[in-house]
Amino acid sequence: MLSFPLGARPRALTAAALVLVGSASVQLSAALASSAFGSLGTLAVSGFRMTAAALVLLALTRPALRGRGRAAWAGILLYGAAMAAMNVLFYAALDRIPLGVAVTLEFCGPLAVAAVASAGRARLLPFVALAGVVLVVGTPAGGLDPLGVALALGAAAAFGGYTVLAGRVGAESGGLGDLALSVAVGALLLSPFQATQAGALEAGHLAPLVLSGLVGVALAFSLDFQAVRLAGTRVVGTLFAVDPAMGALVGAVALGDRLPPAALGGIALVVLAGAGAVWSAGRRAPAAPPLD
Repeated sequence: MLSFPLGARPRALTAAALVLVGSASVQLSAALASSAFGSLGTLAVSGFRMTAAALVLLALTRPALRGRGRAAWAGILLYGAAMAAMNVLFYAALDRIPLGVAVTLEFCGPLAVAAVASAGRARLLPFVALAGVVLVVGTPAGGLDPLGVALALGAAAAFGGYTVLAGRVGAESGGLGDLALSVAVGALLLSPFQATQAGALEAGHLAPLVLSGLVGVALAFSLDFQAVRLAGTRVVGTLFAVDPAMGALVGAVALGDRLPPAALGGIALVVLAGAGAVWSAGRRAPAAPPLD
């Protein structure tokens, strides 16, 4: 096929659009799967969703198991482990600390990746995004469970690893086959949670879980994968701040939640940081990978 290399800023704009659609997909998939949370638990639901996504991605990409070196397989395994760890640690943190705190702490992972990869004034943009996230999710009253904070920071480390590994696996493979294998690894790691809740799985759960897996895992992870491949971890790590902002907006539109002025200001900061990351993408930009 013909290749059409893009400039740095057009690639970053495309990546921003991919992250935005991926974030909306994650929020939609959570709504689809929420009916099964009570009977199956969040970890089993995550496992079933990832299994559905892995089966679809493997069927579509049909990745060859031969021809990969140790470094490629190590990247695939670590990428899948990061996906699974993000789910396990984040949901475990939610049992002990408020959602807003958990979301803010988890975002510290890609924030750190973006900050390390940035230089000059662009290094401030991830922290502008963090300030926006804090305003969107709010601050808790009272003390926090130390173990819950530690679990959320573990989720942050996994999210940071997910961001970095998306770039490395994408650079090595250039396709979605390795992503499909990584999602399969994540599904296998979450399979014990699925096995323990297999008896509670009902026929009415199947369609929401499969659709949620397709939208929130297969589609969202594929978009993240391509976004990092296009614009790099510096830009996409900042753009991931759109997740909590998107959650707040979906809640306001779909559920009628009222957004306080602080949350609106936080969303504005997230948008500002994302725009700044896209604008600064033209500096220190690596050579553009071809889009097949």
